Amino acid sequence: MEEVNVVETKDGTVSVATAFAGHQEAVQDRDHNFLRKAVEEAYKGVDCGHGGPFGAVIVRNDEIVASSHNMVLSYTDPTAHAEVTAIREACKKLKQIELSDCEIYASCEPCPMCFGAIHLSRIKRLVYGAKAEAAIAIGFDDFIADALRGTGFYQKAQLEIKRADGNEAMFAEEVFQKTKEKFQMY
Repeated sequence: MEEVNVVETKDGTVSVATAFAGHQEAVQDRDHNFLRKAVEEAYKGVDCGHGGPFGAVIVRNDEIVASSHNMVLSYTDPTAHAEVTAIREACKKLKQIELSDCEIYASCEPCPMCFGAIHLSRIKRLVYGAKAEAAIAIGFDDFIADALRGTGFYQKAQLEIKRADGNEAMFAEEVFQKTKEKFQMY
């Protein structure tokens, strides 16, 4: 059995890395029911021709708030992954951007973008079914698993990345200082 990665944050909360087998001990019977709904969404998305075999369900107080599947082909949008579309739907339905009282169930281990969206929405718990390798085995990019496990480089995407310098960089940074009084995150 692999070692469980436990990280304690400054505020004393503890996070368990879900990419490790030890996390499976925390999965409860109720989780299987919601995970099954996420898998059903994955089938539904493929059957409709909306996108890849990925589904997600967001739950609050044991009730499904939102469920979605991959909509990449349907929306012609590479960011329309199941987790992201479910988060968008839940936020819209609940009229809030923070989902800290919600859990997300994903049919597959989330990619870095989806994991980022889960983190930014403050979802309190993630339960996923298949490992990223299941998606890789049918042709999805191995960048997903590499990025999640720290075994690859983000540069694999063949993307040139440059940061502006001089006045343009200062101009871009000023927006944060000039708007901090007008905009509050939470």
